[in-house]
Amino acid sequence: MGGSLLQALAAAGHRVTGFDADPDTRGAARAAGFAVADSARQAAGGAELVAVAVPLPVLPAVLDELAGHPGLITDVTSVKGPVRAMAGKHGVRRFVGGHPMAGKETSGFSAADPRLFEGCIWVLCLEPHGADFYPEAHGAHLADWLTLAALYTEIGARVVPVTAAEHDRAVAEVSHVPHLLAAALALQLADNPLAGALAAGSFRDGTRVAATRAELIAAMCGGNAVEVGHALDKVIGDLSRLRDLLDAPDPIGALTPVLAGAGNLRRAWPPKPAGEPAELPAEVEALLELGRAGGWVTAVAEDRLSVSGMRTETDRNRS
Repeated sequence: MGGSLLQALAAAGHRVTGFDADPDTRGAARAAGFAVADSARQAAGGAELVAVAVPLPVLPAVLDELAGHPGLITDVTSVKGPVRAMAGKHGVRRFVGGHPMAGKETSGFSAADPRLFEGCIWVLCLEPHGADFYPEAHGAHLADWLTLAALYTEIGARVVPVTAAEHDRAVAEVSHVPHLLAAALALQLADNPLAGALAAGSFRDGTRVAATRAELIAAMCGGNAVEVGHALDKVIGDLSRLRDLLDAPDPIGALTPVLAGAGNLRRAWPPKPAGEPAELPAEVEALLELGRAGGWVTAVAEDRLSVSGMRTETDRNRS
């Protein structure tokens, strides 16, 4: 993720410097022609923006190196509430949490892709009463948010404004729990060579993210444990109801309407923009309302933003 962002920003004409704790990664980035520092502090020196792209368990050590940095700091971590708390604890002055909803099951600089973020949703967190890092000037918080929104829409992302708590609840449902479900499905292969031979498209699609590094899955789910627990309980409840339907006198008839409803929801995803893009004032509450409605920012111009609302295929068929 960090390598992809480095390459995407460089391709957009920005001056970038990277750092990675792994010497081989630093060597690969230098060989590709990028400026690479020897420490996080050195990479951040004089930078207007620092993007931290590390797993949650090592984030405190990196934030310690960046404590007191006068520029804007953001991250790409898949959980936002705990990161926001860490940033405040470690003396970060200006912070806007971010999470691009993009990625691969592979990792490392060799897997970096400068086009990874084109068309992706990129969460940028806003708080209705200002972040802890801006106790005296909520406007400064919004100004930093707009800086990042302009940067990320420039590289093709669609920016969704939400609070950290709203983000963590939603990603538990649609990102973190799917990793656990994929792991549970992949475990069906254990000591089961016949199943491995017969597994095809549905198994491949349902288990793709199980190939992600275990440490990364554990960090994202463990770092958001409360919300993941709630979301997983709901899924377990849904699976239990489906299990009960298998014992019905007519299991096919009992399952069909439930599966049809699920199919309709899946066919209506992903959402489509609702008509032509509109304009929205650069105001915190208006932006949060947009995000809660499933809308996103597509461009930033001074105090006005171009936005699109969410519209599903089901909505299109009804209109």
